[in-house]
This record gives sequence, structure tokens and C-alpha cells, in this order.
Amino acid sequence: MAPETQMHQLKVADYMTKNPITRCSSAMLSEAIVVMTSKRIGNLVIVTENGNNTVEGIFTERDILRYLSLEKEIPNKSIIFVPLELFSKITPTDTVYTAAKSMISNKTRLLVFEDDNNKSEKLAGIITASDIVRAFRKTESNPSIEDVMNKKIFDIEYDTSIPLAIRMLYEKGIGSIIVNKNEKPYGIFTERDLLTKVLSKGLKLEEETRVGDFCSRPLITAQRSIRANEAANIMFANNIKRLPLTENNNIVSMITARDLVEAFQKD
Repeated sequence: MAPETQMHQLKVADYMTKNPITRCSSAMLSEAIVVMTSKRIGNLVIVTENGNNTVEGIFTERDILRYLSLEKEIPNKSIIFVPLELFSKITPTDTVYTAAKSMISNKTRLLVFEDDNNKSEKLAGIITASDIVRAFRKTESNPSIEDVMNKKIFDIEYDTSIPLAIRMLYEKGIGSIIVNKNEKPYGIFTERDLLTKVLSKGLKLEEETRVGDFCSRPLITAQRSIRANEAANIMFANNIKRLPLTENNNIVSMITARDLVEAFQKD
């Protein structure tokens, strides 16, 4: 069976997370973060409190990063005052290929709604970039990642404070940063690390907190020459969403789950 045929047979219903966790827009930001840390999720669906559970938007790790970078703390206010992430709508019967196209062309996250002849919109699930890549791994498609990898690599020293690391992540618009120790790559600090290793423990973001103490390691890398399916297999085997790529023993680029979605949907 040709890769293209395989890709167009995969259905969203088989790869989405059903009944995603939601919170009302009247909930406090602190409550939203507690839910995300305890459930280890990077996206929290926000709904109205009008009895219809109308989806307002998505609260993400990036939103948390923004507050910590600009305000140094999580403000004491409800989600209703927070600018939420936009989303695109798909249905369980759509193909994963259609979902991938929507994610990349609209540059948004995806929520899955039951198709009820447009009479009502019932939230059925959420499908992430990692979910889409998991589906495409089942095909024979194995496109190049040369055009989608990020060739700008940012690094930081082990002893750098977490507040400074947060500021760099936010100002550079990136989700991870390489952590060096003794002038060599040591680990990687990600938005998820901030959520699960720092905020989940209730740690204060003080200048004395070293980013190296909370980064993910060992640092998993791969050769820059690999293709999409090999990158996807490494990422899933190690439960990571970002993979640094090396050339001549130096980290020269980064590939993420979303980058892989773009590579597969171009194929």
C-alpha cells in the first residue's frame, strides 16, 4: 500500500485524546496550573460557565511562560481575563492527514468536535502534534526533515537562574533550550520541565535556582541526516517532543513534533 494511501486512511478518532480535561473560565490561573501539573498536560481546554460548556480557547504552557517572564509570578486572577490560544475544529471522522494540514496551515492547536449536522458542537477530544506523528509512524512515509528543522540553537549555562532561562525561552519564542555544563551539552530545559519539575513542587523562582538542576537528561540527540520516521521513533522511544540534531559531534539544529507533522503532511 502506498504511503499516501495509508496516510489518508488514518482517522482522528483513533488517535485523539477523548474527553479532554476542561476548566471554566471563572477558575483561577493558579487552579489551572495545578491541574496541568498534576495531570502532566500542556494544554487545558477552557469553557464558559453557562451550562453549555462552550469552548473559549486553550490555556497552554506558553501562557504560563509569558506570565512568569513578564510578571515574575502567576497573577491572582481568573482565566476569564487571560488571552487564550486559538484553535481549529475537526471531527472524529476526519483523517489525520486533514488534521495535520489544518494544524500547519492555520498555525493553531486542534480540538475535535462531534459532527452533529451543525445542530450543536460537543467537544469530543483533542489531538496534538505528538498524536499526529504517532499515527504517521504507522505508515511507510519517511520524508526529509531538512526543510522543517530549526537551525537556530539556543543554549545556556548550568548555573544560570531559572528566571533568566524563562526569560530567554519567552523572548526567543522557543520551547526548549540546551543546558551546558563544563562547556559541553548536558541536558535540555523545556516548557514541560518548568511545569512538572519547578511549578509542581511549588518552588520559588529565585535567582539562586539553577536551571541545570531541573533540566531533562541525559540529553538525547540524533544525527542531522536522519529522516522523519527515524526521528519520530527516537522521540517516542524516549517520550520526548524535541530532538537536538548533531553534525560532527556538534548540535546544529532541533526538530519538534510539530516540525515532523509539517514534514509528513508535505510528503
